[in-house]
Amino acid sequence: MKEIMNSEQLSRTLKRMTHEIIEHNQNLNDIIFVGILKKGFPLALMLKENLKKFADVDVPVYPLDIKAYRDDLQEKKDPLRQDIEVQDKIVILVDDVLYTGRSVRAAMDALSDHGRPKQVQLAIVIDRGHRELPIRADYIGKNIPTSRNEKVVIDMNSMSVFIEDTNK
Repeated sequence: MKEIMNSEQLSRTLKRMTHEIIEHNQNLNDIIFVGILKKGFPLALMLKENLKKFADVDVPVYPLDIKAYRDDLQEKKDPLRQDIEVQDKIVILVDDVLYTGRSVRAAMDALSDHGRPKQVQLAIVIDRGHRELPIRADYIGKNIPTSRNEKVVIDMNSMSVFIEDTNK
């Protein structure tokens, strides 16, 4: 595994992304963070804390389970009943790695079950390319071109980012 971001770099990246969110949105009180489970949710919590520290705004954060909305899973699951207040809110969808775009599409399908947001924005820590759907992030921590036989891993314990070669 090759480390591409250590904990200090990742922390700095999340702080920069928070400043971009502040600059891009006029009414920060309309924002909610929705973190895609598993790794998007803790990242959304970190962005929330940064927003509180930098702009003195405390916004809600919700976890989002997208398994029932995935089109690439063999076993279909019933959607979890989640209470997420999205109506007329600026939803900032948060995930760790943007790859094909299928997780984000599933998350947008899941969000639509909760109402109609004013706007949906996407915050991604790593954009690795290889999109299969026309999806782009509004806030990107880092663009890392990868091959399809590589996997980008954000280790939430060490708060670092690695690239693994899946051929090994």
